[in-house]
Amino acid sequence: MSEEVQKNFVIQKIYTKDISFESPNSPGIFTSEFQPELSIDLNVESKGLEEDVYHVVVRVTATTKVEDHTAFLCEVEQAGIFTLAGFNEAEMSYMLGAQCPNVLFPYAREAISDLVTRGGFPQLLLEPVNFESMYQEHLQQAQAGQAEATEQ
Repeated sequence: MSEEVQKNFVIQKIYTKDISFESPNSPGIFTSEFQPELSIDLNVESKGLEEDVYHVVVRVTATTKVEDHTAFLCEVEQAGIFTLAGFNEAEMSYMLGAQCPNVLFPYAREAISDLVTRGGFPQLLLEPVNFESMYQEHLQQAQAGQAEATEQ
């Protein structure tokens, strides 16, 4: 009779690790016609803290330019400490790369919206992110990179 391993996913702590807002061309940027170009950079990092305890950070950087001038640059590092136990290696990778970021992103999204509004700009609501799809793309790129390395 095989022993079934209990899977455990617990959010221990969610917090803002780093936050930054810059509007290098204010107040002049407010007197120009506001036709913004937005670029978003998204990054996920994770590391083990102790047995079954992991730290995950979702970093979101939103940069908006008007013509060649930066209207604002907003960066939020939203972090969480999670207990993850009973998962095999593939499941653990998925939990850290997709599920934990899914928990953290709404907090980062809210922080960015609040910072941009406080900076005097129109509200910025980031679109939801499909971390599962991003995780699958990352796996495919890693497999393609391994195949290339093997061929050489």
